[in-house]
Amino acid sequence: MLGLPFDLSLLLLLASIAFFSGIGITTIGPGGIFVTIALYSLTGLASGEVAGTAHATFVFTGLVGSAAYLHSGEMRTGDGRALAVVLSGSSVVGALVGAYVNAFVPRSVFGLLLGGVAATVGGVILYRERRGFSPVYDLEPLQRRGQLTLAGLGFALGVCSGLLGIGGPVLAVPALVLVGIPMLLAVAVAQVQSIFIAAFATTGYVLQGSVNVPLAVVVGTPLLLGVVVGWKVAHVVDPEKLKVSLGVVLLAVGPYLAL
Repeated sequence: MLGLPFDLSLLLLLASIAFFSGIGITTIGPGGIFVTIALYSLTGLASGEVAGTAHATFVFTGLVGSAAYLHSGEMRTGDGRALAVVLSGSSVVGALVGAYVNAFVPRSVFGLLLGGVAATVGGVILYRERRGFSPVYDLEPLQRRGQLTLAGLGFALGVCSGLLGIGGPVLAVPALVLVGIPMLLAVAVAQVQSIFIAAFATTGYVLQGSVNVPLAVVVGTPLLLGVVVGWKVAHVVDPEKLKVSLGVVLLAVGPYLAL
């Protein structure tokens, strides 16, 4: 199918995972990581091709997700625009650095890093749901100090996302919530950020010849559909109800990926 060296059952499984990943992207943020996990654990692709192909799909999910949250009003506030501009701009540099570093990372180390991120994000989600936590920093996106802090955060998130092939919302949403940004606004801003992270990271991987375009189409199409469904779900269902199951799954797959 499309010249890919995978049987139809595997492609259907990847498409199904992508659809539910898309729902996760626009409801609570950390959904796109399942696309990267699936490509890594089910296909045997090199780490660069896993990351490059995943990022190619995230360019379009970011565009669709951003348009959806612009339509519903979250990105029309001064705070929303300031957060999106500063976070996205600094993430671009980080994404290029991460994509470059990936070329020197063996597949086994890539799996260890991906597993560590999955387990950490899952653990943070479960801890927050069980114990709750207060923001560690009250970020003011319209003030100079807050923007400098946000720029540093964006660069770090961009490096991690570019290196591992995970969408911006996977890390950006938990990070923004930790600095006092409301959940729905954090998800909306992360959609905009993901466009720039994914676009520049994809460029880096294209230059390395590490983007599988046919596979990106197979995975990206249901992913986009899931993003639209997830945006609708986020406005009618309490996202808190979805977080526990997401945290459990991420915490469970982390050690598996690391082995």
